[in-house]
Amino acid sequence: MTGFQHVLVVDNGERAPESALSAELAGMGYASVTAPFEATDEVLALMPNPVAVVLQLPRHADWAERRRFLDLASRLRKSLSPANVPVIVTGGLSGAATMLQNELGVRPVSAPEC
Repeated sequence: MTGFQHVLVVDNGERAPESALSAELAGMGYASVTAPFEATDEVLALMPNPVAVVLQLPRHADWAERRRFLDLASRLRKSLSPANVPVIVTGGLSGAATMLQNELGVRPVSAPEC
């Protein structure tokens, strides 16, 4: 792995270049892994110590899809709360990076792995 802290981005698998968070997160000093909704648990099992999980709702999601993401957010918040890992739900690129900065506060954005 790299010396960067990792953020897991979960989406519905449909990725448009203009809504990718990876470039924004890299600019903030984070390495990101983007995974489809269905692979969330498997990716988290392989990802040691993420600093945050961002659930990126599809722009044109219907109520059922929004409910799936909100249910996942609730479950992840419960399971990741002992490690103080924030779970952020966003509707797209705009505002996601700011929300992440607000959640992580003054934590360093990159540090060598020990």
